[in-house]
Amino acid sequence: MSDETLLYPAIEPFFSGHLKVSDLHSIYYEQCGNKDGLPIVFLHGGPGGGISPRDRRFFDPKAYHAVLFDQRGAGKSTPAHCLEENDTWSLVEDIEKLRCGRVVLMHFAYYDATGSDNNYFMLILHLLRKHLNIERWVVFGGSWGSTLALAYAEKHVDRVLGLVLRGIFTLRKAEIDWFYQKGASFMFPEAWEQYLEPIPVAERSDLLSAYHKRLIGENQTEQVRCAKAWSTWEMATSQLRTNPENLAKAAEDKWALAFARIESHYFVNEGFMRPNQIIEDAGIIADSGIPVSIVQGRYDVVCPATTAWDLFKKIPKAEFFIVDDCGHSAKEVGITEKLVAACDKYKSLKK
Repeated sequence: MSDETLLYPAIEPFFSGHLKVSDLHSIYYEQCGNKDGLPIVFLHGGPGGGISPRDRRFFDPKAYHAVLFDQRGAGKSTPAHCLEENDTWSLVEDIEKLRCGRVVLMHFAYYDATGSDNNYFMLILHLLRKHLNIERWVVFGGSWGSTLALAYAEKHVDRVLGLVLRGIFTLRKAEIDWFYQKGASFMFPEAWEQYLEPIPVAERSDLLSAYHKRLIGENQTEQVRCAKAWSTWEMATSQLRTNPENLAKAAEDKWALAFARIESHYFVNEGFMRPNQIIEDAGIIADSGIPVSIVQGRYDVVCPATTAWDLFKKIPKAEFFIVDDCGHSAKEVGITEKLVAACDKYKSLKK
């Protein structure tokens, strides 16, 4: 069975545009499915990963009003791979601005045969300048998206109808050290050697800092080289069986730069949170009584299952699924199946 057969058919957005969230940043977003359906927001991974057309397909288009967006510096958001004004709490407030904020379509034009502006264009543009006015929504996030979903829910729990979470990541030091310093390296030694290659031996006792220094440096050749090595390491390890499509993405300069620069920026700053904040504050979610589904691959090397288990212990009424034959990626059959099933279950929630 392919994961593609478990997803809903491909769908195009019924609206897309940019929302200016600060003097510097504008975030790209799109709306899909039923504009009168149950609202759900998709939070992508990374940070810096961006959304893809596949991400629209977890949600029944007849039931859901799905909102997907590229976080600051990622995907089609501008400016690209920008680290200024880019932190967890800015992203949390971007979600709120998107939920109730003004939406402006930035790339739309209509002209009549003479080339002059047409009144029809002005009417359409006026209609597209509107508020989403979403009162509450389901929040869906995987990997870093789960971190952001949890941070958002812990701060704005009254705006959350439910949580669908995959590959739980909370930016605790042990989680970062496992993947970027010592741990996952024992399981993927050949990929690890490629990850080590750009960093001199003298600096390898703190690989996160060594990479970050180069990724924010002025040497663009070194920046791209390190971005690709960083991104390739994660793409090589994110599925139980390495997916060539993931490796191809890591070889793209623009995508790798956004992914690596933004990830390292967040990780050296410990997610702009106090240590263990996400797990410690999860009681807010438990006390709210909102439904929570946690989907975790047993052999997730990027975000090991111990973090998902720690979260479940704080939210013991959550649905907790360990998928025995999967790693980290939402592209794996068992993970896809559980995520779609959770969304199908939640579509009966009341707005």
